[in-house]
Amino acid sequence: MDPTRTGPTRTRSTTPPGVGVSGSDRPRLAAHVRLTFSRTRQRKALLHPETVVVLNGSGAAILELCDGRHTVAEIVTELGARYETVPDDEVRQFLARLVARRWVELTDG
Repeated sequence: MDPTRTGPTRTRSTTPPGVGVSGSDRPRLAAHVRLTFSRTRQRKALLHPETVVVLNGSGAAILELCDGRHTVAEIVTELGARYETVPDDEVRQFLARLVARRWVELTDG
């Protein structure tokens, strides 16, 4: 299932397979994706047309900071201030998977 983009965007919409997310990239949710709180599940969820992804705490914390203003490096720093350890490579891998699914878009930092 490969969603189509809606509306114009000034960002690169995909990262080719094997290409990583850099620390200077500024991630944001794609226009057709929404982060919300599911009262039924009592957890954050990512809503995508015909798909609901229930997030764990760390996934929700990362996506809450994906507003197009924070760089990936700033997201890692912010999460490091909240929690004891935040593996930089795991944050990048998580974002890379969401970029590959076109749920997150990156702007060049």
